[in-house]
Amino acid sequence: MKKIPIRQISAAQQEPASSGRFNLRKVEDLLGENGLVHGLHRHDFFFILVLQHGRGRHAIDFTAYQVLDNTVFFLRPGQVHQLELEAGSTGFLMEFNTEFYCPKGGLPAQRLRRASNRNHCLLEARRFEKLHATVSHIFQEYTSREEGYVDAIKAHLAIFFIQLLRQGPDPKGPPTNANPYAQERLEEFLALLDTHIATHKQVVQYTDLMNLSPYQLNEITKDTVGRTPSALINAHIVLEAKRQLLATAHQIKEIADLLGYEDASYFIRFFKKHTGHSPEAFRHKLG
Repeated sequence: MKKIPIRQISAAQQEPASSGRFNLRKVEDLLGENGLVHGLHRHDFFFILVLQHGRGRHAIDFTAYQVLDNTVFFLRPGQVHQLELEAGSTGFLMEFNTEFYCPKGGLPAQRLRRASNRNHCLLEARRFEKLHATVSHIFQEYTSREEGYVDAIKAHLAIFFIQLLRQGPDPKGPPTNANPYAQERLEEFLALLDTHIATHKQVVQYTDLMNLSPYQLNEITKDTVGRTPSALINAHIVLEAKRQLLATAHQIKEIADLLGYEDASYFIRFFKKHTGHSPEAFRHKLG
């Protein structure tokens, strides 16, 4: 069964005394005369594209964005994307896995999760320059590799995430006045969906993992994003189905199996209910 291509950070990029991996390159060093074209694929690491100057197209989980100056793209492991960058684009491409930045969880992991939930951020010039300067400091540490450079990179990463979170919520998303606790538990729920969607499709399975009641999780998701936990679960199933339909040649039954459905006909009915199209029709329409 052919799977969506998964790119990994080279083993050569593993940092000393760490199971984590980190890589940082200048965008201009990656571009050929005709720019850069990456077909549909996914990563097993975090991917941050910080573009000071850029033109092109970037589709993340089938949402298309125009590449513009002063833009940050932030992808979580498992997300599907395709990227076209025109020659002359400048900035940085940063890649790292969870083990590198926050192996023990805690506040650093929370900030990372919150920042990576916003895939696209277009900043005004002054704010972008501050953020770009932080990445430049990381690049200097990474290339000079002086004593303590790994700790210095992690410290600058923490500043980078704080700067990114200060940009506020996604302007295209629903407004939220949620308290920090509710926002934190929402992000925990979304992270669990990424990990368990093939085996966990009931709200109670997630509330058991989170030590919450279904009522508590319902209040959290309604206060933060205005949707029920069930709606978020269903949306995540549909998203992963779309990833498989458009990025692989899997048969419908194979996709149903990957998503944990023993009965392919049930999966087809579920997908059509939530998208208005059968899986096959969706693939032919957008593939």
